Amino acid sequence: MITELENILESIGQLRNHQSIVDKQHISDTHKSIGNSVKSSIYFNKDSKYQQENIKIGDDTAAIRQADGSHLLFAAEGIIDSFLNADPWFAGYSAVMVNISDICAMGGLPIAVTDTVYSKNVEDSAQIWEGMLAASEKYGVPIVGGHTCYHSKNKALSVSILGKATQNLLTSFDAKPNQKLLLAIDQNGTYYKEYPFWNASTTSDSKILQDRVKLPYQIANQGLSNVCKDVSMGGIIGTIYMLMNTSKIGVEINLENITKPANVLWKKWLISFPSYGYLFSCNEENVSKIQATFSEKGINCDEIGTLTSKEELIINYKEQKIKF
Repeated sequence: MITELENILESIGQLRNHQSIVDKQHISDTHKSIGNSVKSSIYFNKDSKYQQENIKIGDDTAAIRQADGSHLLFAAEGIIDSFLNADPWFAGYSAVMVNISDICAMGGLPIAVTDTVYSKNVEDSAQIWEGMLAASEKYGVPIVGGHTCYHSKNKALSVSILGKATQNLLTSFDAKPNQKLLLAIDQNGTYYKEYPFWNASTTSDSKILQDRVKLPYQIANQGLSNVCKDVSMGGIIGTIYMLMNTSKIGVEINLENITKPANVLWKKWLISFPSYGYLFSCNEENVSKIQATFSEKGINCDEIGTLTSKEELIINYKEQKIKF
């Protein structure tokens, strides 16, 4: 429930100017120089002939169709230097974790990660490595190589990941008006230090994490949805804008339908980055099936709104209809 101590109109007004949300509203600017699609590298198809595939640009993960109809998934994440210097262990952990989320959001399963680490010396990178290895072991995704430089003036970290999906791919391009919007977040956690990061990962059991990684894959292969976006920087609101951008749709949400931890204000929860959080769109008849998939693993999944044809975000609260 929404606390009466919080002024919703004032909070939403503040969120309109929040940098992480503004960045997501203009996320398509980052690939203007590439365009909206590219041709994949040539591969042999099942008839041993050369073939190229068109790959859409805009998802967090590139999906490259293979000869057997499956998809090779490829993604990468760079870590901002202020975060890396302030908390190198958690930055290393997060670099692996968020890449895994990107693969899952495509209805895929992670295969392996590689890394690029720059530091002043070996000792200067120790905590980064400890964090990456901790996440690798927790999620059961091996670090199989990469690049290191131990004579850099500044720390730097990026991690790349490979994954695999079947023919049933989840993307952020295929959401349609009148579909329902679902939000699944693992709320079995707490905020990590002072960051707007909801941590249900570092304190969780490895088997639990590895089981939950498979849920979007199951949803995709049961044909319950073909649209997903992992909740990332910019939180729920920023991620909705990313989905709107790639699918060219609008969204109307009901704020009171979103479950949040007690005593957390909406202006914080709506921009929080959960360790496990996904948006799905689906036809109405599949809502309860997707919700059951998550609830069986202890994850809350809310039906929070409806997709529309007009490209705008509307937030409903009680009797108020607020254009974001």
